[in-house]
Amino acid sequence: MNSQTITEKDIEAAERLMGIAYTAKERAQMIGNLEGQIASAEARRRVELPNSVPMASRFDPRLPGFEMPTADGVQASEPQRPLPDNDEDIAFACLPELGVWIRSGVLSSRRLTEIYLDRIERLNPHLYCYATVTRDLALAEADKMDALTAEGKNLGPLHGIPYGLKDLFDTKDIVTGWGAEPYQHRVPEADARIVTLLRDAGAVMLGKTTLGALAYNDIWYGGRTRNPFNLEEGSSGSSAGSASATGAGLCAFSIGTETLGSITSPSQRCGTTGLRPTFGRVSRAGGMALCWSLDKVGPICRGVEDTALVLDALNGADAGDRCTVQAPLAFDAANGIKGLKLGYLPEAFAEGATEVDHAALAAARELGIDVVEVSLPDLPYGALMNILYAEAAAAFEPLTLTDADDTLTWQDEGAWPNTFRKARFLSAVDHVQLDRLRYLVMQALDGLFDEVDALIGPFMTGPMLVASNFTGHPCLHLRAGFEQLGTRSPASLGAGKLTTGDADDSGETHRVPQGISLWGRLYEEGTILNIGQALEAKLDVAAERPNLPK
Repeated sequence: MNSQTITEKDIEAAERLMGIAYTAKERAQMIGNLEGQIASAEARRRVELPNSVPMASRFDPRLPGFEMPTADGVQASEPQRPLPDNDEDIAFACLPELGVWIRSGVLSSRRLTEIYLDRIERLNPHLYCYATVTRDLALAEADKMDALTAEGKNLGPLHGIPYGLKDLFDTKDIVTGWGAEPYQHRVPEADARIVTLLRDAGAVMLGKTTLGALAYNDIWYGGRTRNPFNLEEGSSGSSAGSASATGAGLCAFSIGTETLGSITSPSQRCGTTGLRPTFGRVSRAGGMALCWSLDKVGPICRGVEDTALVLDALNGADAGDRCTVQAPLAFDAANGIKGLKLGYLPEAFAEGATEVDHAALAAARELGIDVVEVSLPDLPYGALMNILYAEAAAAFEPLTLTDADDTLTWQDEGAWPNTFRKARFLSAVDHVQLDRLRYLVMQALDGLFDEVDALIGPFMTGPMLVASNFTGHPCLHLRAGFEQLGTRSPASLGAGKLTTGDADDSGETHRVPQGISLWGRLYEEGTILNIGQALEAKLDVAAERPNLPK
């Protein structure tokens, strides 16, 4: 590099990209220093940094003075419904029912696994929700669970119950392709931590559920994952296959991840119940990193109680993920909600809120708990998105620098390749300042939850989707009703903001599910789970199934 490499005109052009302005004298002073900065950056780029290498700095959602809850233990219900006489009713049964039937011996894990495998074979060509089906492995694991049952042994609520695993978690000797063309033949040498935990809990892996490429949207190298309630539209993402498969009865439950809406958005689209736990509660070791300070792992199910049982199996600190903490998990399916205070943000129920959203708020009031209006400080919550863009661009920098991002199917202003490229122009100084803004947002939500036990609202209206993901607070999203909507477009990060797609109002409409979100205090998922249970019963819409091809 020589002194002519960078000119004052280059700096002046860069100023417009950064939203700043310097004088001619200031630009002249910079040239030599900038060349040194570039040389340092190039030296760093020559060091290989695999996706598995974490950031040295760690996000901790706990503010000074935080006290970890002490209550611990998960207590499930004991349903008494007899085993149905048809396979579809068995496939859509809740986890406590499946557990009772397996423990009592009226249902074998192998039969249950075969039911789901048969449904996958028949419906996956319509839904594109499984990237890989591990039939032989699933049957072998089911047989092991049945052998234990025959010996009078049971590993817990997930014993013998089949599930789908989002295809960003490593599975030994099984393709883990991250939904993206550059990685579609990637075969890990070891299992992710949660795979081990679920195996220890007795769960049976049916296969790898699809994700939008590199954990965004529902477009992957095998096609586009579909919403079981409208096969003409995508399932949203990025936990596209997990929500689609669960909503369609192609597994008993599934595992998803969320950075910014990747559990809640497909749950909204597919009518599932998604639980995004407190940041740091569940290990991400062996999972693809998108944003080290934001990624979270959680269950996608068909009912609220189910999510508690799955989270219990995943909960715990892990040396393989430096952001995890040891935290108790308290939930009792028999607990009521008397005495709880539920808050709502008026702006979340203003423009953009649906009739289903308002009906869910009304139902919460009818439960007899104290529903009160709350507020948050006027802060630019959406500006935090630049943190996501920067971390995601860093996680997949080699794709940008080598032009391998050109191999991804989805290529437009809202797709990852464009977002990664734009992120190269983000300011490091602004990034530090955003981290400080994030601290103010943490304080704001901490203050809100001093006033109420939980918050209710539409997941996309108001600031909570962004704010709570960046603070690490837990969120439960459950089905609240149905609407007649035209086919919706894909989610997009175009124009620097997240949208979940617009409905086509010019043609045929479809009866599709709509959900409502509950947010709770750090490490107190039990509260939102109990409120969710009460709402689930009150609204009485969770049982409706999609009308799928026969």
